[in-house]
Amino acid sequence: MNLAPSTHRKTGTALDVAMALGILAADGQLPPEALVGVAVIGELGLDGCIRPVAGVAPMVMSMCSATDHDRHLSMPALAPLESVVVPESNVDEARIARPPRVRIGRTLRELAECLVGQVPWPDVQATVAADDAFPHDATVPELADVRGQNAARLGLELSAAGGHHLLLVGPPGSGKTMLAQRLPGILPPLDDRTSLEATLVRSAAGERLPAGGLVRRPPIRMPHHSASTISIIGGGSSTLRPGEVSLAHGGVLFLDELGEFGPATLDALRQPLESGVIRIDRAETRVELPARFTLVAATNPCPCGGGAPGVCECDETALAKYRRRFSGPFLDRFDVRVLVHRPRVDDLLGESTGESSAVVRDRVSMVRRVALERQGTVNAMLAPEDLDRHAPIDVAATSLLRRELEAGRLTGRGLHRVRRVARTIADRDGQHDVVSEHHVAAALALRARIAPRRGDDLRHAV
Repeated sequence: MNLAPSTHRKTGTALDVAMALGILAADGQLPPEALVGVAVIGELGLDGCIRPVAGVAPMVMSMCSATDHDRHLSMPALAPLESVVVPESNVDEARIARPPRVRIGRTLRELAECLVGQVPWPDVQATVAADDAFPHDATVPELADVRGQNAARLGLELSAAGGHHLLLVGPPGSGKTMLAQRLPGILPPLDDRTSLEATLVRSAAGERLPAGGLVRRPPIRMPHHSASTISIIGGGSSTLRPGEVSLAHGGVLFLDELGEFGPATLDALRQPLESGVIRIDRAETRVELPARFTLVAATNPCPCGGGAPGVCECDETALAKYRRRFSGPFLDRFDVRVLVHRPRVDDLLGESTGESSAVVRDRVSMVRRVALERQGTVNAMLAPEDLDRHAPIDVAATSLLRRELEAGRLTGRGLHRVRRVARTIADRDGQHDVVSEHHVAAALALRARIAPRRGDDLRHAV
């Protein structure tokens, strides 16, 4: 029984059954040749039962990669992997890694008898995967439930279509959380690669996987503002665990009450927002985890929450202190910033409803399909050097951006983000070649201030 390398810390109970089989073989109760080409994962109970463990999918994938690597180098260290034995409830996870064969282990005695051929292996039942057309799932909130809020609905749609980070600023009760929770319902299903990455992260974190194993629905993670930086980013002292930024990979990370999060936690998000990965460094290890998500945040416009509709009761000192909670570089990473006002009485009591999630999702899918065919990625991920080729702007739009830059209302990073949002707006309007001035103007209008000046009327801020 070899637990090399010795410098790698072993934690958890996933090696229990493998160690038990090694002891049985060393004691002569099990022929060693019965274990050749067999990998075993599972926790061993005191009664001999084999219990499920976390992280089966990445462990099996690592085993398959290790044997392939050794065969490539002609190294005899590992026999070719022939089968993987996992607890019964971990079968779907193990299949994600596509090993040669997946078998079930229910008890140590039964497993030993199966290995020597005394009893047949238990049948592995195929789990029926959940319907990939998840928008029909009744658990997904419906966008039609949102009354009014035309500007916020547009920002939500642009965020989904282009992958743009979204900040919702408005008084309590204006529907910011309600809007954010409906974003996953207008996103298309994950592609194969993102689905696999999201599944592996979720498996490593020990979270329950959907029927069929693969995560197809874009996840939404909503950590509380009291969450620590490590729980958001990932890491840990003894065992490295994926954080919320990785668990939101391919989906949405929603930070409600943004002003209550610690400044250090918010600034730690800046690197994954740009690169789409999170790098965790510790004294003895370094890992890189996927973290490409759409950040959606909601906050009050000021400490008093806006008071009566469109009225702020805070003085300039309170407003300045509130604005200092958010660093400029962090706020600059929000492509879309929308002021959300309280809905009108007619909107709340009227019988008319807004567009459904299905209608908006069709437009979102169209915009994403156009972007992928044109440049191979969503508009929010366009590199600065590719903007002139994939998002060219006309002369009038160039003049408008020049005025904003000269007035100091736009930074270099903000310029790129405005052009990306304008590209998404133009695609939504069916203009897939040159981005016009009114598209740039609309993108600029969707960059609201984080907090109002005294006397501002939030009802007319957008």
